Amino acid sequence: MTRSYFGTDGIRGRANQKITPELALKVGQAAGLVFNRESERRHRVVIGKDTRLSGYMIEYALVAGFTSVGMDVLLLGPMPTPAVAMLTRSMRADLGVMISASHNLFEDNGIKLFGPDAFKLTDETEAEIEKLIDRDLTSRLAGPQQFGRAKRVEDVRARYIEYAKRTLPRNMSFEGLRVVLDCANGAAYKVAPEALWELGAEVITIGDQPDGFNINRDVGSTAPQALRDKVREMRADVGIALDGDADRVIMVDELGHVIDGDQLMAVVARSWRDDGLLAKPGVVATIMSNLGFERHLQGLGLTLERTAVGDRYVIERMRELGYNLGGEQSGHVILSDYSTTGDGLVTAMQALAAVKKLGRRVSEVCRCFEPLPQVLKNVRARGAKALEQERVIAAIEAGRRRLEGSGRLVIRPSGTEPVIRVMGEGDDPEIVVSVVDDICDALTRAEAA
Repeated sequence: MTRSYFGTDGIRGRANQKITPELALKVGQAAGLVFNRESERRHRVVIGKDTRLSGYMIEYALVAGFTSVGMDVLLLGPMPTPAVAMLTRSMRADLGVMISASHNLFEDNGIKLFGPDAFKLTDETEAEIEKLIDRDLTSRLAGPQQFGRAKRVEDVRARYIEYAKRTLPRNMSFEGLRVVLDCANGAAYKVAPEALWELGAEVITIGDQPDGFNINRDVGSTAPQALRDKVREMRADVGIALDGDADRVIMVDELGHVIDGDQLMAVVARSWRDDGLLAKPGVVATIMSNLGFERHLQGLGLTLERTAVGDRYVIERMRELGYNLGGEQSGHVILSDYSTTGDGLVTAMQALAAVKKLGRRVSEVCRCFEPLPQVLKNVRARGAKALEQERVIAAIEAGRRRLEGSGRLVIRPSGTEPVIRVMGEGDDPEIVVSVVDDICDALTRAEAA
């Protein structure tokens, strides 16, 4: 299905180029009309944002769009994406909106939409909204008596903190843990430190001084070096790095080693298995998760259900098959007993709870398996047709034979760039590099032919 605006995670692009006030106004009107069902009650939408300077511009344009079709707007201010999803359902809203470009730098922004069930919208609903965005909606605007109202909600930060704390046992305390917390100068710069402090941790923060321009810049889950340095400097027990909208997390142990999403899912899977909390004996993850993770789960008597890349596909498979744990290697972990999307803070809290329960160092608890050597390379390509060339097919088949039983290959066109991604992993790093290089060379030659 060809889509003009929505990608795999809402609408995203350069602020004031793709994500303009005009587009935000139209999205507000179109989404408002789709969700403003016929009934006697007032319909409402909640809107949160991260700390990008362009968030103000987009926020007010969305307010104009929603109120012009008769929807009331509740403004949350800077809040994590999972908080917006939770509050959409908690406040009985018909729609939730998060203004964010996640882990991108400040020049970009985006619009993520949640339905009244707090899940991201289906492809069908997004297509319905897209049809309306390009239409003249003048005749469907509200009359003077039906205009929507907008107001800011003051207590949302405390509500989200209490929600996050309730995901832990009542007697759980992080007292004795020295935590370095990197908020990525993003949406969780207030709520995350407060939540961990209230649970008893000693919290040292970095990336907690947003200025509209510095979100994700040399901080956050995609730039962990600042966190590693601070953990060593402060001799902390653990480091936690969120991304700009706090739906992702990576951690750093006391030795400075990065703990990615695969390791975090392994920690939670083992803890939940031991406590009888897994809805099904397994985890849902994407094709990019490390083979070492899959082998580790097998050793625990658990399975790994793989999906296409993208958290929406993970969530769809979890809902379809009844799993309550899934995620991505990038640190986007979904704990569906608590949230309908990734929640970096709650995921980190679950990992810390496992550390406290076992009474061991973070490096001993959260380094669950040794990842297999993994190589990922991108090849510029005009489209996926290069994968149909005989020389490329032959190189891929030869690579699979070389890795058979000791590794695997994933070759896929990017959904966001004109490249083909070639990922190989296996027990022998030299073979992995050789296989990936051979396939990339075949792809380059096919493009040049």
